[in-house]
Amino acid sequence: MDFKRIRKSISRFFAWVSLLLSSLIIKIIPADWLYGFAQKIAHIGYIVARKQRKLALESLEIAFGKEKSKEEIRQIARACFVFMTKAGFELMFLMDRPELLKRRVDIVGRENLQSALGRGRGVILVSAHFGNFALMLAKLSLEGYKVGGIMRHMRDRRVEKIFMAKRTRLGIKTIYSQPRKICVEETIRSLRNNEIIFIPIDQNFGSGGVFVDFFGRKAATAKGPIVLAKRTQAVILPCFILRQKDNTHKIIFEPPFDLEEEENLEETVIVNIQRLTNIIERYIRNYPEEWGWIHRRWKSRPAS
Repeated sequence: MDFKRIRKSISRFFAWVSLLLSSLIIKIIPADWLYGFAQKIAHIGYIVARKQRKLALESLEIAFGKEKSKEEIRQIARACFVFMTKAGFELMFLMDRPELLKRRVDIVGRENLQSALGRGRGVILVSAHFGNFALMLAKLSLEGYKVGGIMRHMRDRRVEKIFMAKRTRLGIKTIYSQPRKICVEETIRSLRNNEIIFIPIDQNFGSGGVFVDFFGRKAATAKGPIVLAKRTQAVILPCFILRQKDNTHKIIFEPPFDLEEEENLEETVIVNIQRLTNIIERYIRNYPEEWGWIHRRWKSRPAS
């Protein structure tokens, strides 16, 4: 009997039930109470979720161990739990209230997006699992942009079904990263229709990626944005969404990212993925609580 698999199934079942209960509570509590409620749940989660807390502290130690004290690292971990809980509650609350969502998310650098779309080759939004990025896609769709995102299947299909329904109602296209062939075909088709495709490149990509420096340590990173840009001439546009002190959000579009051409495609990919990773690292350093530290970003190691 596979006790590990049984334990995971039980854990995911209770996570799903918790999501349903939270959804019911969020529907009936006043909007002004949403963030206070989220903060209380986050504090409980930080104590109870020992595995996730340990992973967050380990990841933060890798990134900031030489720069920050143990207490500073613990403070970031706690703030990260609060941020993730707020983000989850916001999704369930705001994605069912599109007009309120539009008012609570602003755009900075829209001219960079318009300029990129003006080239007519599609736009690759390169970002990270940073900030409440799902709200960014929702805001863009509500503003009339044709937008989609490349995403992995969630481990629990029941939870995925809930969020898939919300994305679909808001007109957000979901392109699953697997099967790979279908993912590439759908992405290229969307870009050739001059649509916006969101691609986060901040998670461990295993043997299919390239190794670049991330917080001073090699990390396996997806190379898709550069390969797709070379193939379709789509514009790469770094973008991030930041939570404000009043719990509104601000989307920031950086200027279009011009590729540095090297002697061959492999070198071109590595150099430019490193440059994009540097941009992501800069945002994480400035706003560390807004990144998902409960992920084994450095799990894959170079053969050397």
